[in-house]
Amino acid sequence: MMDVAKYKQVHDEILNRLQTGQYAIGMRLPTESELSNAFGVSRVTIRKALEILVRDGYLTSRQGSGYNVATLSPPTSTCLVSFTDKVLREGRVPGARLLRLEVEADTVPPAVKEYFKEPLALVERLRTIDDVPGMLTQTWIPSRLVPHISADHFPETGQSQSILRILQQVFDLAWTSACETLDSLLAEPAIAELLNIPAGTPILSQACTAFDADGAPVFFDQVFRQGPISFDLAGAAPRQTA
Repeated sequence: MMDVAKYKQVHDEILNRLQTGQYAIGMRLPTESELSNAFGVSRVTIRKALEILVRDGYLTSRQGSGYNVATLSPPTSTCLVSFTDKVLREGRVPGARLLRLEVEADTVPPAVKEYFKEPLALVERLRTIDDVPGMLTQTWIPSRLVPHISADHFPETGQSQSILRILQQVFDLAWTSACETLDSLLAEPAIAELLNIPAGTPILSQACTAFDADGAPVFFDQVFRQGPISFDLAGAAPRQTA
């Protein structure tokens, strides 16, 4: 039981370091030997802790290359993947410009109304890659779940700009499943202007709804973007990877 307690303690501490930004996305962790010395435990204990983090999606491992930070918001089996983490892994710079924040939105699209029968907050942001517009996101959340939400909760740079981490870490939201709808459409003038493309350009629409353990919707994320999306179909369920 002592071994279990030790590797769980190591796991929790490394996870805490990840979530507090001590280990950045794409960064290589200290070696097993270095971590063993730092924590005062065996390399076997360190390896157990790291293997759990690999299994859960936080780290990647390659023999001879050690462990690297893959993401701070593992997708598990849902369609929800952190745009911020993906861009950082590519060695590029993600950005997030807050366009609109409505604590109680006046107008709610029919697709969102299908899931929610209560007041909703709306967060609209322009996501960029190396300062170039990449996608427009509209996130709808029940207002009661995000009390005191403000612009201060949405940084424009750094790892903390991820909407998934903001909802999880700032507002303690949790979800266990999600469903996604993909569609193609022609960019309306307002969206085209934000994405810096001609009006009428074909773009992709992604709508993803997250649900808690009781099956209640937690938030609805609408994304408008250019470019292809790839999926990893290995395992029990499809998973968006880009």
